[in-house]
Amino acid sequence: MREVDLDELDAQQVQLLAEMCILIDEHDRRIGAETKHNCHLNENIDRGLLHRAFSVFLFNTENKLLLQQRSDAKITFPGCFTNTCCSHPLSNPQELEESDAIGVRRAAQRRLEAELGIPMEEVPPEEINYLTRIHYKAQSDGIWGEHEIDYILFVRKNVTLNPDPNEIKSYCYVTKEELKELLEKAACGEIKITPWFQIIADAFLFKWWDNLNHLNQFVDHEKIHRM
Repeated sequence: MREVDLDELDAQQVQLLAEMCILIDEHDRRIGAETKHNCHLNENIDRGLLHRAFSVFLFNTENKLLLQQRSDAKITFPGCFTNTCCSHPLSNPQELEESDAIGVRRAAQRRLEAELGIPMEEVPPEEINYLTRIHYKAQSDGIWGEHEIDYILFVRKNVTLNPDPNEIKSYCYVTKEELKELLEKAACGEIKITPWFQIIADAFLFKWWDNLNHLNQFVDHEKIHRM
């Protein structure tokens, strides 16, 4: 593995590269653990390294979706607009627990606080709903990328926000129409959005959004959507 120069990267984000992600096979079976650094190197992704992740979609009581713009300090996809929160469960006893995806939901609670400043008591795991999983791969640049099985999590609640500027450049609540305008801007190159958010928006998001009161019909814990 060639040496990657981290000196030009944000020091706070570099520290997070030491976190241990959960390595999985293509069926989401745990096969080990590896650093966030090594999980996100394209050269390892090209060899098939795959890790577990999650994407949270948080809606307020007006059914508006909370979006964030990733900070320019982020190592992968800096400055991109994306869904509420996207991160990884860690290889520790709390977040490895697989029954009803409770480990992943605990990780989501942790990262909602770390990124957006949402108090953990406002988003208990039992109010974070697991819909389904997607498997995707995407390069951020010549060095870094993503290769994940991504748990799709929905939350419907008004929450308190106090974002960490090292994680988030901006945030906003959007209606369906406003998100469609944002996606059009991305298609024209006016803004950037993350590839996983683009995939989910294209394939699933709007039909889920139309049925927020009836999401049970979309719950599928067996299938992994290969995107």
